[in-house]
Amino acid sequence: MATQSLFDAVGGLPTLQNTHKIFYDKIYADPWIGKFFTGHDQEAIENRQTEFMAEKMGSTEKYPGKPLRQVHENMYISDELVALRTKLLRESLAEAGVADELAERWIRIDNAFARQIVKTSVSAFYRDYSFAYKQRIIHPKPQD
Repeated sequence: MATQSLFDAVGGLPTLQNTHKIFYDKIYADPWIGKFFTGHDQEAIENRQTEFMAEKMGSTEKYPGKPLRQVHENMYISDELVALRTKLLRESLAEAGVADELAERWIRIDNAFARQIVKTSVSAFYRDYSFAYKQRIIHPKPQD
């Protein structure tokens, strides 16, 4: 008997769409991580994230977007920012009613891609990434 994919186990597209709506409402409202999304249509971001995660969770549909590293290459994303994102995702999964075990699997898949976008330091970001056609995006953490 074939093992059920995480995509099917969580309830397919309706659950991903609902979770990502909750998640991006939190993202856009956050005073730090939200700055990275200024000027970007939230619904379009939600849809791309849903397509991306659907494929990674075992959907038969293929993600049609750009590679993750390419999309985030000009953004300074730190481990601390990824930790905040994970916290918001965890809250969103709970609010969406995703069972704890399935939420943990979802988060493991999501976090597996962090290494592709995290920069080790601002100085390394300037040293290792040069853009002739893109502006670097760096948003310092707001002071509490």
